Amino acid sequence: MGMLFSRRHMLAASAALCTLPRMAAAAQAVTLTAARRTLDVNGRAASVFGLQQADGTAGVQLAPDERFNVSLANTCGAPTIIHWHGQTPPVRQDGVVDTGFEAPIPDGSTQGYDFAPRPGTHWMHSHQGLQEQQLMAAPLIVRTAEDLRLDAQEVIVLLHDFTFRDPAEILAGLTSGRAASGNMNMGGMGMMGGGADLNDVNFDAYLANDRTLRDPQILRVEAGGQVRLRLINGATATAFWIGLGALQGRLLAVDGDPVRPVTVARFPLAQGQRADVLLRLPAGEGVYPVLAQREGGVEQTGIILATAKAQVTKLAETTGGAAPPCGLSLESRLTAAQPLSPRAPDQVQALHLTGGMMGYDWGIDGRQWQNHQPIQVRQSERVALDLINDSMMSHPMHLHGHHFQVVALNGTALAGAMRDTVLVPPMSAVRIAFDANNPGRWLFHCHNLYHMAAGMMTEVVYA
Repeated sequence: MGMLFSRRHMLAASAALCTLPRMAAAAQAVTLTAARRTLDVNGRAASVFGLQQADGTAGVQLAPDERFNVSLANTCGAPTIIHWHGQTPPVRQDGVVDTGFEAPIPDGSTQGYDFAPRPGTHWMHSHQGLQEQQLMAAPLIVRTAEDLRLDAQEVIVLLHDFTFRDPAEILAGLTSGRAASGNMNMGGMGMMGGGADLNDVNFDAYLANDRTLRDPQILRVEAGGQVRLRLINGATATAFWIGLGALQGRLLAVDGDPVRPVTVARFPLAQGQRADVLLRLPAGEGVYPVLAQREGGVEQTGIILATAKAQVTKLAETTGGAAPPCGLSLESRLTAAQPLSPRAPDQVQALHLTGGMMGYDWGIDGRQWQNHQPIQVRQSERVALDLINDSMMSHPMHLHGHHFQVVALNGTALAGAMRDTVLVPPMSAVRIAFDANNPGRWLFHCHNLYHMAAGMMTEVVYA
């Protein structure tokens, strides 16, 4: 899953993990298989899902101008449906069943997809039950000609939170009000010291490209060279602080959308979000960890970049102090490189994010999905949504089928980033705007999987 790519060469820790994308458009469909696999998590075998091609490549990587022509074979032993997160396909190819356009793919069946993809760092994950928690997720990278001109190795990092427990058991415990002081080593529910209202599930491990820091992925890089990190937070319920150690990077894009570059060394990445960061490595031998620390916790995961002769020492899975909340500090610095055209909104709707840990009654305007109030739009409208968080937990809100611009934070206007997932911290307000240009019914939900499963989901419906 961790992959390195360069115009000039490729250096990798493992040939099985590091592969070149196909460099020319191909008429033949990419065959992607949803299957069961066994993963070693800190010395213990775990049965998880996966999305892989025949050669072991996780997910899909497409060359410039290549279509998303994918044949998805389901051999995982259960029905599934895969959402192409960040893509804006026709509504019948979104990979969800809730809106009525698609049905789950039965085990043993194959479903075809064919559309013009949106460039950038995206990902794919199950939208069937709680399969995403069981690692039914993978990168989805669509390169541009400009990407290929950039003289940089590429490193794709997919972050996840992992539990040996049945996710349905975790959800049942949360929704029954039994969210007491969980057991960190058993994937129990609860909030750790310093993490109240930040995390409602504790996990057994935190993964970067399927590995923990006990046995991290070590990727060999060129001294004095450039590395483009494609970071994907595929965690179900965990926001991370990304730390670059002694390095500073240039943030090039979020959620696959270019931004005016800003310098970053430590920054937040919420569930469902992506970030492209360009690193310039110092001359000489060196080791450069790229770490992700759990919001509100001391746990961390990550990968290690190291030059050819550098000696890598072991890193701890915990740090000395808990990470702070992931707020809007980065969001307020971002400016879209390709913003929406200047235009007043045709409609503005306020959506209140509601609920709490006590009853685990997460919803939108006090409603759960089963009695949701759709967001009605018309073709070609400019739509503004005021996301007002009335709860004491953060909610990364994801819109299917569209990308939006962040246009205000807590009432202060800005020409913010284009995104498909935005974090709304507790007691905060974020205004987003999008053009209604993709007819259908599109889910809008919290990307904390357990919040979504408890009901924090509605839909955008075209009249």
